[in-house]
Amino acid sequence: MRQAGANYMAMALVRAEAAAKAGEVPVACLIVDGGGEIVAAAENRMRAADDPTAHAEMLAIRAACAKLGQGRLAGCDIYVTLEPCAMCAAAISFARLRRLYFGAYDPKGGGVEHGARFFAQATCHHRPEVYGGIEERRAGELLARFFSARRTSGAARSGGPRARRSPPRIEQGELP
Repeated sequence: MRQAGANYMAMALVRAEAAAKAGEVPVACLIVDGGGEIVAAAENRMRAADDPTAHAEMLAIRAACAKLGQGRLAGCDIYVTLEPCAMCAAAISFARLRRLYFGAYDPKGGGVEHGARFFAQATCHHRPEVYGGIEERRAGELLARFFSARRTSGAARSGGPRARRSPPRIEQGELP
């Protein structure tokens, strides 16, 4: 692995640590163009945005496309601290990212080397080069500490540090 790649992953891990402090699952990523310039960076914002699709990869892909003024990111690489899920793997494919570098493997929710194995499917139109395990120990420890703290504090059961809104109560015959 090139030294620059390790530096990009280290930068993503700093963002992931910030996400953890904000109560988000500590996953972050960077998108880097062919010249080595970071064109977008993001971390998970699912809780802050009340959006289940606000994964770091999705947010960074949207930001990079907007910044570059194009819907494809051919020639760009993505560095993410955790193996992408199937949704994010699909977005990586659709965006035509050249290479995917990720930190920790995700046997439970990953969609690249585990689970759906999106890029191995016959229906996948674009397969980036994939390199896993970059800063794997550091990324894995960050995730393990985060989830251990949530289990200990009960945040996983209560919905976390912010108050959860109750859904509106709808009586029979009162459907909107």
